[in-house]
Amino acid sequence: MISSPPSPNWPWKRFLLKPQSVTSQATVTTRGHILSTPPPDRPSGPPSSPPSSPPSSPQPSLPPGRLTRRLLQLYVGLALYGASSALLVEAGLGLEPWGVLHQGLAELTGLTIGVVSIIVGAVVLLLWIPMRQRPGLGTVSNVFVVGIAMDGTLALVPDAHALGIRIPLLVAGILLNGVATGLYIAARFGPGPRDGLMTGLHQRTGRSIRLMRTAIEVAVVATGFVLGGTVGVGTVLYALAIGPLAQLFLRVFAVPSASSGGSTVVAAGQPEQAILRG
Repeated sequence: MISSPPSPNWPWKRFLLKPQSVTSQATVTTRGHILSTPPPDRPSGPPSSPPSSPPSSPQPSLPPGRLTRRLLQLYVGLALYGASSALLVEAGLGLEPWGVLHQGLAELTGLTIGVVSIIVGAVVLLLWIPMRQRPGLGTVSNVFVVGIAMDGTLALVPDAHALGIRIPLLVAGILLNGVATGLYIAARFGPGPRDGLMTGLHQRTGRSIRLMRTAIEVAVVATGFVLGGTVGVGTVLYALAIGPLAQLFLRVFAVPSASSGGSTVVAAGQPEQAILRG
């Protein structure tokens, strides 16, 4: 007996799954994202190995022009610092704190004040070792360039005896010192050896930078004065003026930082309120 084909309306027909392509139902995981359908031309077969991560982009390097500017600022600033110290010596109305010590030691030893500055800078740099301070290019350059520039300027500038000449020399020396400080600190090649001594003591003792700075400067001025260094109105005027002058010229000579997308960073890495002869 031949039965007629089942009616399309039979109840069991509704439970049959309609054939569908495999690709329309398959899911593919790519880097943690679930895609409802893979690309049409995706070949069938065993899954391929996951794509490797793209190589990390290299760190932004400092443009050559910016590095050249920083190096120029560093060495011009250090040379001008030595020249400004020489002008204060020629004025004879009082030196900056470390200059008083250098002059006193020069009187004691018979060496030039520039050579004494180099020796003192090297000795101070050795004190960084137990304090675990890291010198930079500017730190090492500071030791030599300032002393050489100081002796060179003293050899070129004639002695001044009239007060009408010594006062302008004093003012010019202090102003030039502020310019030089802004130049070499804004170059961001590391603090000077004397700055590092101050910040190292600050980290070791937990005392404020201002207290460490004051204690060091009082000690070197007192020692230099006893040895024959010049303390006078120029010393006081320098102490009052160098902070505002240095802050002004730090902003003038600030080099844009590569990591900040062109924004200016003033003396990055330098201690706060640490405007000292390096």
